[in-house]
Amino acid sequence: MATRKNTQPPARHAADSHDLIRVHGARVNNLKDVSIEIPKRRLTVFTGVSGSGKSSLVFDTIAAESQRLINETYSAFVQGFMPTLARPEVDVLDGLTTAIIVDQQRMGGDPRSTVGTATDANAMLRILFSRLGKPYIGSPKAFSFNVASISGAGAVTVERGGQTVKERRSFSITGGMCPRCEGRGSVTDLDLTQLYDDSKSLNDGALTVPGYKPGGWSYRLYSESGLYDADKPIRKYTKRELHDFLHREPVRMKIAGINMTYEGLVPRIQKSMLAKDRESMQPHIREFVDRAVTFTTCPDCDGTRLTEAARSSKIKEVSIADACAMQISDLAAWVDSLDEPSVAPLLATLHHTLESFVEIGLGYLSLDRPAGTLSGGEAQRVKMIRHLGSSLTDTTYVFDEPTTGLHPHDIQRMNGLLMRLRDKGNTVLVVEHKPETIAIADHVVDLGPGAGTAGGTVCFEGTVDGLRKGGTITGRHFDDRAALKATVRRPTGVLPIRGAAKHNLRDVDVDIPLGVLTVITGVAGSGKSSLIHGSIPAGEGVVSIDQAAIRGSRRSNPATYTGLLDPIRKAFAKAHGVKPALFSANSEGACPTCNGAGVVYTDLAMMAGVATTCEDCEGKRFQASVLDYHLGGRDISEVLAMPVTEALEFFGSGEAATPAAHRILDRLADVGLGYVSLGQPLTTLSGGERQRLKLATHMSDKGGVYVLDEPTTGLHLADVEQLLGLLDRLVDSGKSVIVIEHHQAVMAHADWIVDLGPGAGHDGGRIVFEGTPADLVAARSTLTGEHLAAYVGG
Repeated sequence: MATRKNTQPPARHAADSHDLIRVHGARVNNLKDVSIEIPKRRLTVFTGVSGSGKSSLVFDTIAAESQRLINETYSAFVQGFMPTLARPEVDVLDGLTTAIIVDQQRMGGDPRSTVGTATDANAMLRILFSRLGKPYIGSPKAFSFNVASISGAGAVTVERGGQTVKERRSFSITGGMCPRCEGRGSVTDLDLTQLYDDSKSLNDGALTVPGYKPGGWSYRLYSESGLYDADKPIRKYTKRELHDFLHREPVRMKIAGINMTYEGLVPRIQKSMLAKDRESMQPHIREFVDRAVTFTTCPDCDGTRLTEAARSSKIKEVSIADACAMQISDLAAWVDSLDEPSVAPLLATLHHTLESFVEIGLGYLSLDRPAGTLSGGEAQRVKMIRHLGSSLTDTTYVFDEPTTGLHPHDIQRMNGLLMRLRDKGNTVLVVEHKPETIAIADHVVDLGPGAGTAGGTVCFEGTVDGLRKGGTITGRHFDDRAALKATVRRPTGVLPIRGAAKHNLRDVDVDIPLGVLTVITGVAGSGKSSLIHGSIPAGEGVVSIDQAAIRGSRRSNPATYTGLLDPIRKAFAKAHGVKPALFSANSEGACPTCNGAGVVYTDLAMMAGVATTCEDCEGKRFQASVLDYHLGGRDISEVLAMPVTEALEFFGSGEAATPAAHRILDRLADVGLGYVSLGQPLTTLSGGERQRLKLATHMSDKGGVYVLDEPTTGLHLADVEQLLGLLDRLVDSGKSVIVIEHHQAVMAHADWIVDLGPGAGHDGGRIVFEGTPADLVAARSTLTGEHLAAYVGG
């Protein structure tokens, strides 16, 4: 009798059932009880309009909880040295894996931080030169511009054989730091002509430093010191008198009958003005500092940051300073040419790191490039370097708009890298707006439907095809293509740039047309920012809006940042005959219990601190007496809780009509921030929102030329249309708008395009095309032309 075979598949192992990251009841920022299941070992893209809650879900919920749980595995002692993370507001988070966050935060602005130090490439180069460099000068520290040479000697007491013996010991560390510039590569000098007029005497008012007025104590310190003749013109001072006037060490002395500390003018100004953060200075002081301080390349090390000894040790006629100055693609070829079996593992690892730079599209950088000068997109890709060759699997990689600052040509390469990370068995979560990257997703999560309070819900989950048919804002705009204009505007004049040679530019001559919308484009690293920011500095008649981060604490909000709070405070004060300072939560009107913060923070050492709403003001931030004053039936806390669109109506007419406030609100609505409330802390705004807030603030600046650096950063497809309308309105009002941009919709909408290239780094720096978008599409002579033609279907 035939036996029946058991055709049932083997039972699934319990460990294989955890294929989903489950989020239930997420309420971080504007999320409204979001519940979602994300497949593991797949590429999931999160999309939605700017401010819809993408970063709140991905970074502030999933990634933050993963990092917090990892931190909790360390001892309390170790946790005391780590950043404390609060548990996100969420009911259930299940199936998390270790999260590696690759965000767009700019890298540290420390002057000693370079691309090489940020990626460990410098550390490997230092070991290489300490082993192979001729002549031998010392350990790897001898090649480091962060280590100073020090030596010392003295007596030490040693217990030996029951006796106390004194011995002489000495030590020395050979470092590579240039002693003149202390490893910074540049030295600051004060331009003395900006400090005083040497044709005048002190009694004639020679000092021109802000705050040093004749008759004031700062002035009398010098004019009545008695160390030199105050009636003699400064140019006639002897060497001794000039030294006492400018560089004398601090000394106590009686001046005008009062005991005071006298010190030379130069060290006094360095301590009182130059030691402060430039951003926190008053405008007239900042203007003086910009005039008086000159940054010059260090004459001793010629900007290499290294000692003469470190530069003298060479491998194949190349010093470590030469190696760091090379373009990384060239340095990779040089390292590949070294055949030294004694350091073979080091050479292999260094070559892999340098090749990763080339692969990710950063081969045009050099290792000595200061980290603070990288754009947001470049900084993010530099952070990716260390993860590209990683053998880790089953890890969650979290990316924040990895295509920022990338030319369409480079986006294809980035997509390949994201898919490679996924194919290794990792979960890849990407917050993104670009359709090219959304198209490669295995799973799409669309948040919305609107921004701010109108967002925070999941509108769609599924495949890319499902998104196209889903009817959400992203789905409707997914296949949007801006068409080329039928007619372009005629320029009213030109802005000539001649001999531009900053960074990789090769004596570029170009005429930028005025009175039209001009787009500067080209692959990343082709020289766009160098050409525009280097040749058209912000100043007289030029309003420059770059990608620098907005500075601001949780006390800062759109009302304080844009200057909107000033006219509002004055309107309240005028209506009630009281001081405007009463209506500031950072000044006299602040609730005394929470000091105007609205919450009371309790620090719990290595555990996450607890923030509780202030019981006295109930989170309103103001004293109860201040809230008794009303304008148009609203108190100041209710006004700050209004979204921009509501406030625009409120201050536009009736009892609360305030033209100055209405003008600023108009600009905020213009850039698409109508949903943001006036008192929302800046720290809770998304990257795209901050960029547009900056744009709204600068739109009031007096200037005929506007320079915008990638204004589409962080913008949803639907918001790009609004931005194009804003650019058109600026041009139609008589302004000249110059935009550095990669987004094809902005290129197609331009009146004139200047394309740089053909490649990046030393392969770029030239003008490869200038003309109308239609001519660029017809010619297809450049990478940009090919991608733009494909975009518009030309």
